[in-house]
Amino acid sequence: MATILIIDDEKHMRLILSKILKDSGYKTIEAKDGKEALEQVQKIDPDLILLDYKLPDLNGVQILEKVKQINSNICVIMVTAYGDIKHAVAAMKLGAYDYLTKPFDNEEILLVIKKALENQELTQEVKYLRKKIQEDDSAKQIIGESEIIKKILKQIELVSKSDISVFLEGETGTGKDLMAKLIHDKSNREKKPFIAVDCGAIPETLFESEMFGFEKGAFTGALTARAGKFEQAHEGTIFLDEISNLPLSLQPKLLRVIQEKKVQRIGSNKQFKIDVRIIAASNQNIVDDVKSGKFRNDLFYRIHEFSIKLPTLKERIEDIPLIAKYFLNNEINKYEKKIKGFDSKAIKKLMNHCWPGNIRELRNVIRRAIILCENDFITADHLLFTNFEIDEAELLDQSDLTIESATKIAKTKVIKKAILEAKGNKTEAAKILGVSRRQLYWELDKLKID
Repeated sequence: MATILIIDDEKHMRLILSKILKDSGYKTIEAKDGKEALEQVQKIDPDLILLDYKLPDLNGVQILEKVKQINSNICVIMVTAYGDIKHAVAAMKLGAYDYLTKPFDNEEILLVIKKALENQELTQEVKYLRKKIQEDDSAKQIIGESEIIKKILKQIELVSKSDISVFLEGETGTGKDLMAKLIHDKSNREKKPFIAVDCGAIPETLFESEMFGFEKGAFTGALTARAGKFEQAHEGTIFLDEISNLPLSLQPKLLRVIQEKKVQRIGSNKQFKIDVRIIAASNQNIVDDVKSGKFRNDLFYRIHEFSIKLPTLKERIEDIPLIAKYFLNNEINKYEKKIKGFDSKAIKKLMNHCWPGNIRELRNVIRRAIILCENDFITADHLLFTNFEIDEAELLDQSDLTIESATKIAKTKVIKKAILEAKGNKTEAAKILGVSRRQLYWELDKLKID
């Protein structure tokens, strides 16, 4: 049974419309002005709105804009006097489904509403089918027959149907984003939004406006109101990627929203209720960050109700031929090549490599090989790896031969090489390294690299 919100300042008109609709099996809600209407939209989330153009506080176009900001899927039918048809036409350009002119026929109202709801249902079905196709493609990218991958997929099956927060731990390039999307796709929220946020990529000064939204005029440049990431993810899933990069000063703000399940836009005194499932991820050991005081203990327990550790590519070596074949088949048409596969030496070389960049590095290696290959099979010579090996002579010159010092030398070499390849562009260097710009600057400062 569809719920219809009737917005009209004339009480008798609301009563007439309400009776017509209730007699036809619809559930109705009423609002006498724009303010009350928007409160009802937030509270009830109706399927359709009958919106009178002339109201005491806001006009129909203004209300339509605000409704679409709250929920773009709500179907709106404008109700207007004959002389105001031009306003109704303008409203249709902004997303209204149709308009009715006063006085109207009861059968006409019911017919327009029926068509609007059928159209809305069809539109949602098309969106759902498109989403399912994308979900299937996402699931297919998680390739592997190793026991460790089977175990992780089993964990995902078990945890997906619940609403507890999930924490994904794994090195850069291990597929944390794909796993997060798979959890969402297998959950009861699959038809709702999946919003991914790179916590390390948002400047500290923009964090609140990006995550919680803002009202028009809240600050210089806020020309229109905008919903934040949490509002966008309402009833769905928000994926907080690289959450360990979130500055300590911002962590209490994120914690408060997760605890209270409410957000307040900048420039507003109202709070919006939100219902989101939290999935977080980090390529660092977040437990160490909690112990060192870099990450709040209370926030950690909010996002760490269920943990899944993703293996490095080297830990699932038997999956490498399958993943390589998948990337080959997926990329080959882009380059108009007719490569059949890999020869035995190429497979051996792939399985013997250390893969510091994990699956992301493997994909790049396969792409380069496709470009270089002019035969039926990719050979070992086509497989070019980025050399991140440590200079042994430099190691031997060090008086401190600890793991920590060796790691520092290796990191310094890798970062300098990435900056060189990026021609000094730190943002591009961060992309090459598979880290956020914030994390790169943190490493530069820690390693004292100019």
